[in-house]
Amino acid sequence: MRGFAARAGGWSAGHRWSAIGVWLLFVVLAMGLGSAAGRVDVQEDNQLSGETSQAARILDDAGIEEPAGETVLVQARGQDTGARDAGFRAAVDEVVKAVGGTGAVTHVASPYDTGTLSKDGRSALVRFDMKGDPETAGERVGPVLKAVEGVQKDHGDLRVEEIGAASMSKTYDDAFGSDFTKAEYSAVPVALGILLIAFGAVVAALLPVALAITAIVATMGLMGLVSHLQPMSDTANSVMLLVGLAVGVDYCLFYLRREREERAAGRDAGTALRIAAATSGRAVVVSGVTVCVAMAGMLFTGIAEFEAMGLASLMVVAVAMVGSVTVLPALLSLLGERVEKGRIPFLHPDKRRTRRPVGEGSRVWRRVLGVVLAKPAVSLVVAVGVLLAIAAPALGMKTQNLTLDQEFGDRLPIVATYDHVNEAFPGGSEPAQVVVKAPDIGAPRVASAIEDFRHRAVSSGASGGPVGVAVHKEQNVAVLSVPLVGGSDMDKAGHSLDVLRDDVRPATLGRVAGVEAPVTGDVAGSKDFNDQLVGSVAPVFAFVVVFAFLLMLLSFRSLTIAVTSIVLNLLSVGAAYGVLVAVFQHGWGASLVGADGVGAIITWLPLFLFVILFGLSMDYHVFVVSRIKEARARGLNTKDAITRGVVTTAGVVTSAAVIMVAVFAIFGTLSMQSMKQMGVGLAAAVLIDATVIRGVLLPAVMALLGERNWYFPRWLRRLPDLSHDEPAPAQSAPQPGTAPGVEPPVRV
Repeated sequence: MRGFAARAGGWSAGHRWSAIGVWLLFVVLAMGLGSAAGRVDVQEDNQLSGETSQAARILDDAGIEEPAGETVLVQARGQDTGARDAGFRAAVDEVVKAVGGTGAVTHVASPYDTGTLSKDGRSALVRFDMKGDPETAGERVGPVLKAVEGVQKDHGDLRVEEIGAASMSKTYDDAFGSDFTKAEYSAVPVALGILLIAFGAVVAALLPVALAITAIVATMGLMGLVSHLQPMSDTANSVMLLVGLAVGVDYCLFYLRREREERAAGRDAGTALRIAAATSGRAVVVSGVTVCVAMAGMLFTGIAEFEAMGLASLMVVAVAMVGSVTVLPALLSLLGERVEKGRIPFLHPDKRRTRRPVGEGSRVWRRVLGVVLAKPAVSLVVAVGVLLAIAAPALGMKTQNLTLDQEFGDRLPIVATYDHVNEAFPGGSEPAQVVVKAPDIGAPRVASAIEDFRHRAVSSGASGGPVGVAVHKEQNVAVLSVPLVGGSDMDKAGHSLDVLRDDVRPATLGRVAGVEAPVTGDVAGSKDFNDQLVGSVAPVFAFVVVFAFLLMLLSFRSLTIAVTSIVLNLLSVGAAYGVLVAVFQHGWGASLVGADGVGAIITWLPLFLFVILFGLSMDYHVFVVSRIKEARARGLNTKDAITRGVVTTAGVVTSAAVIMVAVFAIFGTLSMQSMKQMGVGLAAAVLIDATVIRGVLLPAVMALLGERNWYFPRWLRRLPDLSHDEPAPAQSAPQPGTAPGVEPPVRV
């Protein structure tokens, strides 16, 4: 037995309790040490480079913690009432008194003192800050919201509504906080249900889920340890859970189905396990390493959140891969025939009485392949045409951070408040902040430059005003709040931001030596994120594609296989992009998935999808091509090898794809548009990949290429050979104990 997977499987089968004990000890130690170490999360000043990070660093170094700011909009419902009317003034005074009386706020400012009155004279903003830690302000804002509601009840002719960091956090948690938990917890039962249908036995169905869960638990602990070097996040944890469940179930499924397949063909348990270790075990290792490489691509973005997601995903894939080729063979060896325990009577009732030959596989896919291989050129043209048509909308993809109304639509009352504030005070709900750092913030030249900046920001058309200033004399820092013209229109607000950064700042604060004045805020953060993400696309793309190509080249010793695998995966990703743009940007069929056409794709999703899908697509590709090459090594011609490889893997690929689609689709049911986009994009891509790509396009391409599939130039043969796990071709004569009509066992 040669190669890591085969040797690991052989050792585990011969040392069952040792292998199981070591795995459980690893899981317990990882979780225990991780819990003891605690998890360090990504901080705002580490999220991005550029001005956003510079501003966060200045505030952090100065020990200034920006409080959770809140705003109460007081607005006349009709045209007859104005902000200067006595009744309106009385309502504003009541708001100031009511929120101040809660004891939970500070720095309550009347609009008549700050000048935050709308140009039409019908609206006013009462501003204040929440006391305490801004990260937990949402937990303490309840009494303040109730106080504002009380004023609203007394003034039905006015609109009295609150919005801000704390109130949005509370609204979000109340409405959607349980969404993620429900989605994460429902993913496991869904996967288990599909596995029960696929295997028809409780024990066999539980094994993949158990492996995935232990891999996830161990990785959670490892994340705590690693976070002291690379900070983690809740988002990274959720992505890790998704990826861990997907690959953990997939790898176990590949291994278990091959072992059951060989036993159904008449092999004894030991031989079946050795064959599974040398074949599916190798496919798991090649696939796992390729997925790890893809996930590592996120480390090249320079964005802390992406780096956390990439590292967490890489770790869970590596843990699941190692578990699949070590502890899984031990469990299968220990269980033996008992892996069929808990058989469900109405599922596969004939399994005990009939044995299907190893090569028979799926009858449905055999019929599909009959059509594809009869006319491979036509099948290729049709499949590529369909995929290109699906991918075509992606050419017009527009990415941006979604605004509140884009993210949640009109499902939440606070979204209407957001719109009301932006209509009366463009940019008032998401102002830009200019963090000014100077050797002496009170120096006349600095004070004059700040005042000049305030006036020019309005006169340049970038801001409708008023521009607020908060000076921290001891720290020599001032923070300017600049409402941007454009409001919730990200394109117009982005233009206003450019005017501030490129025109207003150089002409004012930029003229004072020693002054730093980075511009930050939601719009600035979105722009900086977009710019950094766009700049990282090329290196991430190059890293993932080049290393995936090299791994496929070395693993299959075929230049053709390596090239076609990359091209097919890119087609799959392109089709997923097309679905995203069509549904979420243009709104075509959006209602079918309970979504809205919001006119844009969330900024982080395209690169995230590329990395995740490129990695997960390799699961299927490696598994299918491994079986095709295995059949070719047995002496079958290329056409018969394609048929044998595809039909014998169709069941496991279909089961794995259904599980992934179902799990990802759960996230497509969440209320947030960004989560819907992620869920629908992943589900659509996996569905396309497992059907059109692996079932039609791959066999059509390989049939047309024929023997050229195995082309490996002489000058490349000096490269390292990673194909040594492949079984040697079996002897043509049937071996003793082999059932009639069944192919001879693989020699390992």
